[in-house]
Amino acid sequence: MSRIFWALCVALALVGGPVGRSMAGDRVNITYVKAPLNVPSIVERHLGLFEKAFAPLGYRVDFPELTTGPQQTQAMAAGSVQVAHCLGGTSALLAAAGGVDLKIVGIYSRSPKAFVILVKDPSIRTVKDLKGRTVVGPKGTVLHQLLVAALRVHRLEQRDVEFLDMGIPNGVAALMAGRAHAALAAGPSVTRAVKEGARILTDGNGLVEGTTVIAMSGSFVREKPKLARLFLKTHRDALAWIRAHPMEAEEMTAKETGLSPQEVRSALPLYDFDPTIRASDLDELERTQDFLLDSGLMWRRVDLRTLVLRDL
Repeated sequence: MSRIFWALCVALALVGGPVGRSMAGDRVNITYVKAPLNVPSIVERHLGLFEKAFAPLGYRVDFPELTTGPQQTQAMAAGSVQVAHCLGGTSALLAAAGGVDLKIVGIYSRSPKAFVILVKDPSIRTVKDLKGRTVVGPKGTVLHQLLVAALRVHRLEQRDVEFLDMGIPNGVAALMAGRAHAALAAGPSVTRAVKEGARILTDGNGLVEGTTVIAMSGSFVREKPKLARLFLKTHRDALAWIRAHPMEAEEMTAKETGLSPQEVRSALPLYDFDPTIRASDLDELERTQDFLLDSGLMWRRVDLRTLVLRDL
């Protein structure tokens, strides 16, 4: 992300921004992101868990569907979102480096095997065969980090491929239509593409952790610590419900994602939804910082000791 973009985010935070201030004392906005396979968020929405938890304290809960990292962090900078419920580690770091007041309060998921590089051409057998080819995917994300890490295993750099910035659905469509040699993908897009003849060249196992985080605006944590803790408790309650009612959770997720319950069941083991922030998570965030700095996407290092709250 450019410095101009993040300067705009900060300016929006100061003036209220075009999105407007959303927490008028009695409202909390929690982003709703259901992809790649965000079972906890889907269950929480279907069961109304946050509404039930916050209503006795006099708060209404809304769920804006801001699905990209920049959308979520810009809204947080503008004061219109208090919780980015599933935010890429890359997006959290970029926003913090740009001056957005946010805190990482938990891990949403770790899913290295859910982030993949897709191909169709049978002549592409290993990542090394991508040299000189066109690869499409979202820039500045975990998937971009996966591409760089996979290339380096084969002593290649990003400059050795033609990398085009493209969202996951459009990227997979470009691959399937023969307009790209490889696509970076995750979630239901992978399942559908494989059904239509694509195959997984490699996933993130051993390369990236595929970490997404739970982030809150700094002002929300400071001014409403009771609500911040209630959010995390409710999220843990949802995870306990999923463990106790796996079939119901699978059916809810299938309806939201367009997958079958069987497809959801087979994909679930790819995800670790434990929200506890581990030492290994901090190590992964540092590796992500290194990737962003080396790629020129981030221009200053963020102190994780102040960004991450392990004991809210």
